This record gives sequence, structure tokens and C-alpha cells, in this order.
Amino acid sequence: MDKDSALMRLLRTPRGAISAVVLGVIVIAAVLAPVIAPYGYAIQNLRLANMEPSAAHWLGTDEFGRDLLSRIIHGARTSLAVGVTSITISMVCGMALGAAAGYFGGAFDRAVTVVVDLSWSFPEILLALILIAILGPGLASTMIAISVAYLAQFTRLTRAQVMALKSETYIEATIAMGAGSGHVLFRHLLPNAITPVIVAGMLATGDAIILEATLGFFGLGAQPPTPSWGAMMSSGTAQIFIAPWIIIFPGLAIAITVIAINLFGDALIDALDIRKRLREN
Repeated sequence: MDKDSALMRLLRTPRGAISAVVLGVIVIAAVLAPVIAPYGYAIQNLRLANMEPSAAHWLGTDEFGRDLLSRIIHGARTSLAVGVTSITISMVCGMALGAAAGYFGGAFDRAVTVVVDLSWSFPEILLALILIAILGPGLASTMIAISVAYLAQFTRLTRAQVMALKSETYIEATIAMGAGSGHVLFRHLLPNAITPVIVAGMLATGDAIILEATLGFFGLGAQPPTPSWGAMMSSGTAQIFIAPWIIIFPGLAIAITVIAINLFGDALIDALDIRKRLREN
């Protein structure tokens, strides 16, 4: 498929163009957080605690007098970094396991399938909580927990793609000509199976951001003073009747980010004809 035409089709759709702009703004804000944030995210001023939105503090302040807009901008770095890093690790490991299981089959395939199906039977949040209970709270533990929680879906998807592709005539011809397993996997199977996995990974990133916020809400994610959208919402619950903006604005940041990711991923699926390719396989 022509990648340029796929990109043009993506950006010509309203949902694709709007979601791309929104995601671009969020990513730029996260990258340039130290430059564009009006205040330091850890600067406290108890005299300004729970101040409502104003010209000086556009989104108000929290219970410690910290500027909420600055903390949300810096919190975007935490949420995006954890979400993207975790899903990338999960995708790479899942593709390796799924490709090997689908290509070689046999006892290895059965072992991988049993483990994957077992982990698939647990909700992601429960699996993440179990792992963090073992590893302890923190960003590193959160990323490991999210990576493991989403490993099953990438393994299953890659395995299914590889199993469907390895029966193609050109793959059989390549093997008959003496090509090794590594050549077949990395030159023919994975390049043709990777597109649906990448799209699934993008959609899973939105879920990972929600999971990171949930863990942060429980105090298991980023630890103070590192800003996290989930942790901000957690602290806002105690102030909900005094300063509701403390919980509302981080929640809106999560909602806007996840909706934009899902809309962009959905538009990408249509632009690349993923559904058609999956039906053909």
C-alpha cells in the first residue's frame, strides 16, 4: 500500500486531522514542559492554597498552592512516557513471543499459548496491582506492570498473523529455496504482520494511560513530588467540595488525551485498511 496515500487519507478525515492536531499539541506541551509551564511543578505557596482559576493561575491551585496548569503540563510527561514506553516494551516482547510461537509451533507454541491465555484471563488492572504489590510502587514498577498486563494481546495478535502468513505460497517457496528461519521471520513474516500490531499498540496506549492514572490514583504510580494526572485526581478527592478544579482538570486532561489517541487509531485503521486485511487473513 502507498504509505503517502494512506497518510493523506488519514489527515483528510475530520477525526484523523483533529486528533492528530490534539495529540501534537499534547506531545509538544509534554516535551517543552519546563519551558512553557508558567511555574515550577513543585513550587508551593500555602497562602494561595485552593485558589480558584484566575489570570495568575489559569486552572487554579491545589491544596499546597501549586499551580495546577503547570502540574498538568508536567504530568503529561509522566503519563505519556509511561504509556508509550510500557506499550513499546510490551509490543516488542509480544511480537517476539508471538512470531516464534506461530512460526515454530509444537511444544513451544503450546507453552506460550497456555501462559498467554492464563494472563489474558486476568483484567489488566488486577494483573498490574499484583505485580506492583510484588515490585513495590514507583514509575519503574508501573511500567513493568503495564508491559506485562498488555503482553498477551500483542502475543496473540502476532501469533495469529504469523500463522496466517506462513501458509502463503511465497513463504513456502522461500523456505523451499533454503531460506533460514531468521530470514523468513524478519524479512517476510514480521514486516507483513507488524502493521496491525502497531495500530493495536497505539490504541492500547490510551488504555495504558488510563491504567497509569488509576495506579497513580491509588498511590502506586509516580511518587511525590513527581506530578501524575492520577495522583492529582487522588489528592483532589479530599478537596472536591472546596476546590473541585483540582480533580476536574486532570480528569479532563486524561479524557482528552485518551479520546484523541482512540480517534487517531481508529482513523489509522481505516486509512490502512486494517479490518480488510484481517478479514482476508
